[in-house]
Amino acid sequence: MINKLRIEPKELEILRFLSRRLKLPLKNEKQYLHLEKGYAGEQHFDRELQDLPDSCIILNDLLLENSNTHFQIDTLLIAGSTLFVFEVKNYEGDYCIENERWYSLPSKTEIKNPLLQLQRCETLLRGLLKELGFHLPIKSHLIFINPGFQLYQAPLNISAVFPSQLKRFLTKLKNTPTAAKSRNMKLAEQLNARCMKENPYIRIPEYNYAQLRKGIPCDSCSSFLTPFTQGYLTCGECGLKEKADTAILRCVNEFRVLFPDRKITTNTIVDWCGGVGSGKTVRRILVRNYEKKGGGKLHIIKEGKNRRRGLR
Repeated sequence: MINKLRIEPKELEILRFLSRRLKLPLKNEKQYLHLEKGYAGEQHFDRELQDLPDSCIILNDLLLENSNTHFQIDTLLIAGSTLFVFEVKNYEGDYCIENERWYSLPSKTEIKNPLLQLQRCETLLRGLLKELGFHLPIKSHLIFINPGFQLYQAPLNISAVFPSQLKRFLTKLKNTPTAAKSRNMKLAEQLNARCMKENPYIRIPEYNYAQLRKGIPCDSCSSFLTPFTQGYLTCGECGLKEKADTAILRCVNEFRVLFPDRKITTNTIVDWCGGVGSGKTVRRILVRNYEKKGGGKLHIIKEGKNRRRGLR
Protein backbone atom coordinates (compact mmCIF):
# COMPACT_ATOMS: atom_id res chain seq x y z
CA MET A 1 0.00 0.00 0.00
CA ILE A 2 2.74 2.51 0.94
CA ASN A 3 4.72 3.55 -2.10
CA LYS A 4 7.10 6.04 -0.48
CA LEU A 5 8.11 5.58 3.15
CA ARG A 6 8.74 8.46 5.49
CA ILE A 7 12.38 9.16 6.25
CA GLU A 8 13.55 11.24 9.16
CA PRO A 9 14.49 14.72 7.90
CA LYS A 10 18.23 15.29 7.65
CA GLU A 11 17.81 18.65 9.38
CA LEU A 12 16.20 16.98 12.39
CA GLU A 13 18.83 14.23 12.51
CA ILE A 14 21.71 16.74 12.51
CA LEU A 15 20.11 18.98 15.13
CA ARG A 16 19.39 15.99 17.39
CA PHE A 17 23.01 14.83 17.21
CA LEU A 18 24.29 18.35 17.83
CA SER A 19 21.94 18.90 20.78
CA ARG A 20 23.61 15.99 22.59
CA ARG A 21 27.10 17.39 22.20
CA LEU A 22 26.66 21.16 22.00
CA LYS A 23 24.55 23.87 23.62
CA LEU A 24 22.40 24.92 20.69
CA PRO A 25 21.59 28.61 20.17
CA LEU A 26 18.05 29.35 21.37
CA LYS A 27 16.59 29.69 17.87
CA ASN A 28 18.10 26.35 16.83
CA GLU A 29 16.89 24.70 20.04
CA LYS A 30 13.33 25.85 19.29
CA GLN A 31 13.73 24.73 15.70
CA TYR A 32 14.93 21.29 16.83
CA LEU A 33 12.03 20.81 19.27
CA HIS A 34 9.56 21.96 16.60
CA LEU A 35 10.95 19.47 14.07
CA GLU A 36 11.00 16.66 16.64
CA LYS A 37 7.38 17.23 17.58
CA GLY A 38 6.29 17.59 13.97
CA TYR A 39 8.00 14.35 12.94
CA ALA A 40 6.39 12.50 15.88
CA GLY A 41 2.99 13.75 14.70
CA GLU A 42 3.63 12.57 11.15
CA GLN A 43 4.65 9.12 12.41
CA HIS A 44 1.47 8.98 14.48
CA PHE A 45 -0.61 9.71 11.37
CA ASP A 46 1.33 7.07 9.42
CA ARG A 47 0.26 4.46 11.95
CA GLU A 48 -3.37 5.57 11.63
CA LEU A 49 -3.25 4.98 7.85
CA GLN A 50 -1.89 1.44 8.07
CA ASP A 51 -5.31 -0.20 7.82
CA LEU A 52 -6.34 1.44 4.55
CA PRO A 53 -7.06 -0.93 1.62
CA ASP A 54 -4.21 -2.15 -0.58
CA SER A 55 -5.74 -0.23 -3.49
CA CYS A 56 -4.64 3.02 -1.80
CA ILE A 57 -1.22 4.51 -2.52
CA ILE A 58 0.55 6.60 0.11
CA LEU A 59 3.43 8.92 -0.69
CA ASN A 60 5.17 10.54 2.27
CA ASP A 61 7.53 13.52 2.43
CA LEU A 62 7.19 14.72 -1.13
CA LEU A 63 9.42 17.71 -1.89
CA LEU A 64 8.30 18.90 -5.31
CA GLU A 65 8.68 21.87 -7.63
CA ASN A 66 6.28 23.69 -9.91
CA SER A 67 6.74 27.04 -11.61
CA ASN A 68 10.20 27.37 -10.03
CA THR A 69 8.60 27.11 -6.58
CA HIS A 70 9.27 24.31 -4.09
CA PHE A 71 6.53 22.82 -1.97
CA GLN A 72 6.35 19.92 0.45
CA ILE A 73 3.54 17.46 1.12
CA ASP A 74 3.53 15.60 4.43
CA THR A 75 1.27 12.81 3.14
CA LEU A 76 -0.31 12.31 -0.27
CA LEU A 77 -2.96 9.61 -0.53
CA ILE A 78 -4.17 8.37 -3.90
CA ALA A 79 -7.48 6.65 -3.23
CA GLY A 80 -9.83 5.80 -6.06
CA SER A 81 -10.03 8.77 -8.42
CA THR A 82 -9.09 11.35 -5.78
CA LEU A 83 -5.85 12.79 -4.41
CA PHE A 84 -5.90 13.59 -0.71
CA VAL A 85 -3.31 16.07 0.53
CA PHE A 86 -2.67 15.95 4.28
CA GLU A 87 -0.76 18.57 6.26
CA VAL A 88 -0.14 17.04 9.69
CA LYS A 89 -0.01 19.36 12.70
CA ASN A 90 1.03 18.17 16.14
CA TYR A 91 -0.25 21.31 17.88
CA GLU A 92 -0.97 21.00 21.57
CA GLY A 93 -3.02 23.32 23.78
CA ASP A 94 -5.70 25.91 23.01
CA TYR A 95 -5.91 27.97 19.83
CA CYS A 96 -8.47 30.28 18.28
CA ILE A 97 -9.28 31.93 14.95
CA GLU A 98 -10.26 35.59 14.71
CA ASN A 99 -10.73 37.33 11.35
CA GLU A 100 -8.86 34.49 9.63
CA ARG A 101 -5.86 34.96 11.94
CA TRP A 102 -4.69 32.11 14.15
CA TYR A 103 -3.63 32.60 17.77
CA SER A 104 -2.27 30.37 20.51
CA LEU A 105 -3.91 30.80 23.90
CA PRO A 106 -3.83 32.08 26.58
CA SER A 107 -1.04 34.45 25.41
CA LYS A 108 -2.90 35.13 22.14
CA THR A 109 0.34 34.95 20.20
CA GLU A 110 -0.32 35.01 16.46
CA ILE A 111 0.92 31.99 14.50
CA LYS A 112 1.15 31.28 10.79
CA ASN A 113 -2.20 30.35 9.30
CA PRO A 114 -1.75 26.66 8.38
CA LEU A 115 -4.65 26.85 5.93
CA LEU A 116 -2.69 29.26 3.74
CA GLN A 117 0.18 26.77 3.58
CA LEU A 118 -2.26 24.01 2.64
CA GLN A 119 -3.91 26.12 -0.07
CA ARG A 120 -0.53 27.07 -1.54
CA CYS A 121 0.49 23.41 -1.63
CA GLU A 122 -2.76 22.40 -3.36
CA THR A 123 -2.39 25.11 -6.00
CA LEU A 124 1.17 24.10 -6.85
CA LEU A 125 0.28 20.40 -6.90
CA ARG A 126 -2.61 21.07 -9.29
CA GLY A 127 -0.21 22.85 -11.64
CA LEU A 128 2.24 19.95 -11.48
CA LEU A 129 -0.50 17.40 -12.20
CA LYS A 130 -1.55 19.39 -15.26
CA GLU A 131 2.06 19.40 -16.45
CA LEU A 132 2.21 15.61 -16.01
CA GLY A 133 -1.07 15.11 -17.85
CA PHE A 134 -3.27 14.07 -14.92
CA HIS A 135 -6.61 15.66 -14.06
CA LEU A 136 -7.71 14.26 -10.70
CA PRO A 137 -9.67 16.13 -8.05
CA ILE A 138 -7.68 17.16 -4.97
CA LYS A 139 -9.05 17.22 -1.43
CA SER A 140 -6.81 18.90 1.13
CA HIS A 141 -7.04 18.58 4.91
CA LEU A 142 -5.19 19.76 7.95
CA ILE A 143 -4.78 16.79 10.27
CA PHE A 144 -4.62 17.80 13.93
CA ILE A 145 -3.18 14.63 15.41
CA ASN A 146 -2.61 15.60 19.05
CA PRO A 147 -5.55 14.75 21.38
CA GLY A 148 -4.53 17.70 23.56
CA PHE A 149 -5.39 20.21 20.80
CA GLN A 150 -8.43 22.48 20.89
CA LEU A 151 -9.40 25.11 18.30
CA TYR A 152 -12.02 27.74 19.13
CA GLN A 153 -14.14 29.79 16.72
CA ALA A 154 -13.33 27.55 13.77
CA PRO A 155 -15.67 27.91 10.77
CA LEU A 156 -17.94 24.95 10.10
CA ASN A 157 -16.49 24.39 6.62
CA ILE A 158 -12.84 24.38 7.69
CA SER A 159 -10.68 21.89 5.76
CA ALA A 160 -9.48 20.13 8.88
CA VAL A 161 -9.79 16.85 10.74
CA PHE A 162 -9.69 17.16 14.52
CA PRO A 163 -8.51 14.39 16.88
CA SER A 164 -12.06 13.38 17.83
CA GLN A 165 -12.99 13.10 14.13
CA LEU A 166 -10.02 11.07 12.94
CA LYS A 167 -11.50 7.58 13.33
CA ARG A 168 -14.67 8.52 11.42
CA PHE A 169 -12.62 10.22 8.71
CA LEU A 170 -10.46 7.12 8.24
CA THR A 171 -13.58 4.97 7.97
CA LYS A 172 -14.77 7.17 5.10
CA LEU A 173 -11.39 6.83 3.40
CA LYS A 174 -11.60 3.04 3.63
CA ASN A 175 -14.92 3.17 1.78
CA THR A 176 -13.59 5.28 -1.10
CA PRO A 177 -14.59 3.63 -4.41
CA THR A 178 -11.67 1.93 -6.14
CA ALA A 179 -10.30 2.99 -9.51
CA ALA A 180 -7.79 1.76 -12.06
CA LYS A 181 -4.70 1.18 -9.93
CA SER A 182 -2.39 1.09 -12.95
CA ARG A 183 -3.15 4.77 -13.63
CA ASN A 184 -2.64 5.66 -9.99
CA MET A 185 0.64 3.75 -9.88
CA LYS A 186 1.83 5.61 -12.98
CA LEU A 187 1.06 8.92 -11.26
CA ALA A 188 2.83 7.78 -8.06
CA GLU A 189 5.91 6.78 -10.05
CA GLN A 190 6.04 10.14 -11.81
CA LEU A 191 5.65 12.08 -8.55
CA ASN A 192 8.38 9.96 -6.96
CA ALA A 193 10.63 10.69 -9.93
CA ARG A 194 10.03 14.43 -9.54
CA CYS A 195 10.65 14.37 -5.80
CA MET A 196 13.83 16.15 -4.70
CA LYS A 197 16.24 13.91 -2.82
CA GLU A 198 17.66 16.61 -0.57
CA ASN A 199 15.98 19.62 0.99
CA PRO A 200 18.01 22.67 -0.12
CA TYR A 201 16.63 24.80 2.70
CA ILE A 202 17.84 23.00 5.82
CA ARG A 203 18.93 25.37 8.59
CA ILE A 204 21.67 24.24 10.93
CA PRO A 205 24.13 26.25 13.02
CA GLU A 206 27.82 26.34 12.19
CA TYR A 207 29.90 23.83 14.17
CA ASN A 208 33.26 22.11 14.12
CA TYR A 209 34.76 18.96 15.59
CA ALA A 210 36.57 20.71 18.45
CA GLN A 211 33.35 22.29 19.73
CA LEU A 212 31.50 19.04 20.24
CA ARG A 213 31.61 16.98 23.42
CA LYS A 214 33.24 13.60 22.94
CA GLY A 215 31.77 10.42 24.35
CA ILE A 216 28.83 8.07 23.79
CA PRO A 217 25.43 9.64 24.53
CA CYS A 218 22.63 7.49 25.92
CA ASP A 219 20.11 6.59 23.23
CA SER A 220 17.26 7.24 25.68
CA CYS A 221 18.07 10.35 27.73
CA SER A 222 21.20 11.68 25.93
CA SER A 223 23.33 11.58 29.09
CA PHE A 224 26.82 10.28 28.42
CA LEU A 225 27.46 6.60 29.10
CA THR A 226 30.10 5.26 31.44
CA PRO A 227 32.95 2.93 30.33
CA PHE A 228 31.62 -0.50 29.48
CA THR A 229 31.95 -3.67 31.48
CA GLN A 230 31.46 -7.18 30.08
CA GLY A 231 30.55 -5.74 26.68
CA TYR A 232 27.81 -3.39 27.92
CA LEU A 233 27.47 0.35 28.62
CA THR A 234 25.13 1.62 31.33
CA CYS A 235 23.59 5.06 31.67
CA GLY A 236 24.03 6.53 35.13
CA GLU A 237 20.95 8.72 34.70
CA CYS A 238 18.17 6.49 33.31
CA GLY A 239 19.75 3.06 33.77
CA LEU A 240 19.63 2.07 30.09
CA LYS A 241 21.94 -0.85 29.35
CA GLU A 242 23.26 -1.17 25.79
CA LYS A 243 25.72 -3.43 24.02
CA ALA A 244 29.02 -1.67 23.43
CA ASP A 245 29.04 -2.64 19.74
CA THR A 246 25.62 -1.07 19.19
CA ALA A 247 26.54 2.09 21.07
CA ILE A 248 29.80 2.57 19.17
CA LEU A 249 28.04 1.99 15.85
CA ARG A 250 25.55 4.72 16.79
CA CYS A 251 28.48 7.05 17.34
CA VAL A 252 29.98 6.10 13.97
CA ASN A 253 26.67 7.02 12.36
CA GLU A 254 26.60 10.34 14.21
CA PHE A 255 30.11 11.10 12.98
CA ARG A 256 29.22 10.21 9.39
CA VAL A 257 26.17 12.50 9.46
CA LEU A 258 27.87 15.44 11.17
CA PHE A 259 31.15 15.18 9.23
CA PRO A 260 30.34 13.55 5.88
CA ASP A 261 33.62 14.68 4.29
CA ARG A 262 35.95 13.39 7.01
CA LYS A 263 37.60 9.98 6.88
CA ILE A 264 36.50 7.41 9.42
CA THR A 265 39.51 5.83 11.10
CA THR A 266 39.96 3.77 14.21
CA ASN A 267 41.74 6.59 16.03
CA THR A 268 39.11 9.13 15.02
CA ILE A 269 36.25 7.01 16.37
CA VAL A 270 38.13 6.23 19.60
CA ASP A 271 38.50 9.97 20.14
CA TRP A 272 34.89 10.67 19.08
CA CYS A 273 33.68 8.12 21.64
CA GLY A 274 35.70 9.84 24.36
CA GLY A 275 38.03 6.91 24.83
CA VAL A 276 35.17 4.57 25.73
CA GLY A 277 36.49 1.37 24.19
CA SER A 278 40.02 0.57 23.15
CA GLY A 279 41.41 0.93 19.64
CA LYS A 280 41.28 -2.85 19.34
CA THR A 281 37.56 -2.90 20.18
CA VAL A 282 36.71 -0.06 17.82
CA ARG A 283 38.77 -1.59 15.00
CA ARG A 284 36.98 -4.92 15.42
CA ILE A 285 33.58 -3.21 15.24
CA LEU A 286 34.50 -1.20 12.16
CA VAL A 287 35.98 -4.17 10.32
CA ARG A 288 32.91 -6.27 11.10
CA ASN A 289 30.46 -3.63 9.82
CA TYR A 290 32.39 -1.79 7.13
CA GLU A 291 34.73 -2.53 4.26
CA LYS A 292 38.27 -1.24 4.65
CA LYS A 293 40.14 0.67 1.96
CA GLY A 294 43.78 1.59 1.80
CA GLY A 295 46.59 0.22 3.87
CA GLY A 296 49.02 1.04 6.64
CA LYS A 297 47.87 2.54 9.88
CA LEU A 298 45.19 4.73 8.33
CA HIS A 299 41.92 2.81 8.28
CA ILE A 300 39.72 4.47 5.70
CA ILE A 301 36.34 2.87 6.05
CA LYS A 302 33.30 2.82 3.82
CA GLU A 303 29.86 1.34 4.32
CA GLY A 304 29.77 -2.43 4.10
CA LYS A 305 27.35 -4.71 2.32
CA ASN A 306 25.82 -6.02 5.57
CA ARG A 307 24.57 -2.61 6.62
CA ARG A 308 23.39 -2.54 10.21
CA ARG A 309 20.29 -0.76 11.38
CA GLY A 310 20.86 2.92 11.90
CA LEU A 311 23.69 3.11 9.36
CA ARG A 312 22.22 4.55 6.19
